[in-house]
Amino acid sequence: MTTEEKLAQLYGLWAGASADGAEVAPHQHDMDRPPSLDELLPHGLGQLTRPFGTVPVDPALGALSLMRTQERIVAANRFSIPAMAHDECLAGFAAWGATTYPVPLSWGASFDPELVREMAGAIGHDMRSVGLHQGLAPVLDVVRDARWGRVEETIGEDPYLVGTVATAYVQGLESAGIVATLKHFAGYSASRGGRNLAPVSMGARERADVILPPFEMAVRESGVRSVMHAYTDTDGVPGAADEELLTGLLRNTWGFEGTVVADYFGIAFLKTLHGVAADWSGAAVAAITAGVDVELPTVKTFGRPLREAIAAGEVPEELEELIDRALRRVLTQKAGLGLLDPEWSPVPPALAAHAPYDDAAPLRGTVDLNSPARRDISRRLAERSVILLRNDGTLPLTVPVPVPEARTASSSSDSLPIASDSLRIALIGPQGETPTAVLGCYSFPVHVGAQHPDTPAGIELPTLREALAAEFPGSEIVAVPGAGIDSPDTSGFPAAVRAAREADVVVVALGDRAGLFGRGTSGEGCDAEDLGLPGVQGQLLDALLDALDGTGTPLVVTLLAGRPYALGRAAEEAGAVVQAFFPGQEGTSAVAGVLSGRISPSGRLPVSVPRLPGAQPSTYLAAPLARVSEVSSIDPTPAFAFGHGLTYTSFDWSDLVASDSAGTDGSLELSFTVRNTGGRAGTEVVQLYLHDPVASVVQPVQRLIGYVRIPLEPDERASVAVTVPADLASFTGRDGRRIVEPGALELRLGASSADVRLTAAATLTGPVRRVDHTRELHTRFTVTRGGATGPA
Repeated sequence: MTTEEKLAQLYGLWAGASADGAEVAPHQHDMDRPPSLDELLPHGLGQLTRPFGTVPVDPALGALSLMRTQERIVAANRFSIPAMAHDECLAGFAAWGATTYPVPLSWGASFDPELVREMAGAIGHDMRSVGLHQGLAPVLDVVRDARWGRVEETIGEDPYLVGTVATAYVQGLESAGIVATLKHFAGYSASRGGRNLAPVSMGARERADVILPPFEMAVRESGVRSVMHAYTDTDGVPGAADEELLTGLLRNTWGFEGTVVADYFGIAFLKTLHGVAADWSGAAVAAITAGVDVELPTVKTFGRPLREAIAAGEVPEELEELIDRALRRVLTQKAGLGLLDPEWSPVPPALAAHAPYDDAAPLRGTVDLNSPARRDISRRLAERSVILLRNDGTLPLTVPVPVPEARTASSSSDSLPIASDSLRIALIGPQGETPTAVLGCYSFPVHVGAQHPDTPAGIELPTLREALAAEFPGSEIVAVPGAGIDSPDTSGFPAAVRAAREADVVVVALGDRAGLFGRGTSGEGCDAEDLGLPGVQGQLLDALLDALDGTGTPLVVTLLAGRPYALGRAAEEAGAVVQAFFPGQEGTSAVAGVLSGRISPSGRLPVSVPRLPGAQPSTYLAAPLARVSEVSSIDPTPAFAFGHGLTYTSFDWSDLVASDSAGTDGSLELSFTVRNTGGRAGTEVVQLYLHDPVASVVQPVQRLIGYVRIPLEPDERASVAVTVPADLASFTGRDGRRIVEPGALELRLGASSADVRLTAAATLTGPVRRVDHTRELHTRFTVTRGGATGPA
């Protein structure tokens, strides 16, 4: 292959990107228009960028267009090599008419990797059916500051939860033949001040023990075939130029053999934003030397600038070897996808039965990316991710609802039995009648559809009002917005208060508007100054609490949001608080089902909910000095802790038996019983936390090392056996190597990080032991329930 042909395999083309529309990638409009496909065709092309996720297109016609483009690419280059085609798939396949699933923060809230794996398999199947090869997901960034706009894209603030759920997602996507892409490698979520694409101030130990473990787990266990570098710099080294990270750790230590792709325009940013390259060719050389194999989204530095620098002899002599290294990885991946097979066909499975393709019109509407089976997965995940944060007995609404004395026929009782089909519900807040209130910024209707307001969403997005009407068919629902998402206008407060005083129950619908680069309150580039509710929503909530004080009318707060928010007085005064993190197209039905009691809530918080809006950054992974103390006037204690979530039943934990010691190369054994002591079925999420009271370097007070969901019928018991490898007590020592130290430990079994039910004290004995990337990563649970025994 000539130099031009080699380089052509190392970049993509974003042919459909608009130069005058709203940005969907950072600094998109700062870049020159890319070359046309015709200009690039003679040398080949490595990637096609977002053929479905750039503009609304009927899926069948999009598949046909992609097929015809591939035919042109194959016919024009000397070796008949097709391009890989990639798209976004963070909250479902980002295509018009495709199912929208809950965002990753809801995946974390489900504590259900198996269901996430099923969802990812469905997403991958749909992408593969229309001719795609690679998906740019999942995000493995661990939340370090919830003000960061991309919190909705993360799985949570704990590396073990992030790692297990993300690994399951990758396994599902890869099982369908789609190349998954781990991102953003590494540290993007720890940017200063919670600002997007800001520098990262992080020590090597925090990086090793908090940021990197999810990536390590996914590389080891998922079969992932691609990694995307982070935009940020850590201690002055940009992710796209970090050879120690992209080659030393990822490849030489962890053994990753796939491709490293650039985050969009990330190589160009080495010149424009980071200032570590003087020109485009210098940026290209820095990236390919570090280990970046593919420039995305479109050709900028790996094309003409690099070719001309090579021809002029302006680049290092070893560059040819580095180009060959990247080329080998790209072609190996294409070969694994069957793209180099002599019998390869550009016809995607979805069009296979529709030949010939001379007339596109009959194809319209023949590809269904939102089937009942897909909607069912979205529904189940939404239902399992809704979190009941607070409940004083108000929920479910099918039980008697308190009614103020002045509105009852008799004052002899504090409440009247109001049937769920005869409630007068005041639905107050900006999320009550907003169809897109359930969608994150990478869902197609928000990410792309917002730029095409005349194009229908392509999927049904029932509002919370419509979901409540379906859930309570005989009830009267009065919807009053009261305020906008981020507007300063309070003129709607009086109408909201009036509706609340006339209602049997008040449901307050608050939260975020997903968007990009300041066009929303959550999403990429939509960072928050603090964690107070956007706009005047917090004031609206307080006004309603004041208006209902002493009336007995229950107030239920529902949150459709992309990050946790401080709720002020409502955290203690509201009758109930229900949190849903952008739960997808089936999300309002899931929330309504929790309110009615049709669904027994089982979601748990993947991030802490702050008590104060300004006590950031703060996560539960805190050392003693980061917690409340007498020497600081700021109390970072959360209102609701990581792992918290209530149910409509109760559970008893008992009969703990635990080994009291093990070697630093051994395992600790635990067993205990969980019983449903309430009157209805429910799911307990058992969480295991490790507390290391004395270590050679400062440790968080506790950290999650295992969890398991246990569904139980009333009065049903489950016997749980737990094996905890000593490797899970490892951390990065003072010399930068990971070690297991002898000494005392506590294993805390809890319903949340703040609700420990059983504690086992144990001692690790023997010498300090060094461990590496081959160490054990998981606690093993075996649950015996209803006569069946199996690992969980």
